Amino acid sequence: MYGNDAMVREILTGSGDTWAVVGLSSNRDRAAYGVAAVLQRFGKRVVPVHPKAETVHGEPGYASLADIPFPVDVVDVFVNSDLAGAVADEALVVGAKAVWFQLGVVDEAAYDRVTRAGLAMVMDRCPAIEIPRLR
Repeated sequence: MYGNDAMVREILTGSGDTWAVVGLSSNRDRAAYGVAAVLQRFGKRVVPVHPKAETVHGEPGYASLADIPFPVDVVDVFVNSDLAGAVADEALVVGAKAVWFQLGVVDEAAYDRVTRAGLAMVMDRCPAIEIPRLR
């Protein structure tokens, strides 16, 4: 397992409240849309990151992590595993405190790079499931 309960709890409660959700669009049928709503209900600021840069859940979107003009605490990744490693690398560049790969998103090399850089990382888990369970 990539990220034990203690690490998951730390990201959810101690890493900060600004979450960049990569892959979040206004498509209500996508998992990212529902998970972002749960994060907001639990007090997180959700920043949509998607090539369309749409406003979602009342928050303006950005085309990339580099376009966000304020600090991001956690980067939550809803992209294909083949693309996730590049997003993790961008999270390091923008100074995020933690990286979270959603259910089904796995890149062991990215996990190694992120944790070696000193960031917390969770992989193949969902914060919408973990928040109510661990709070």
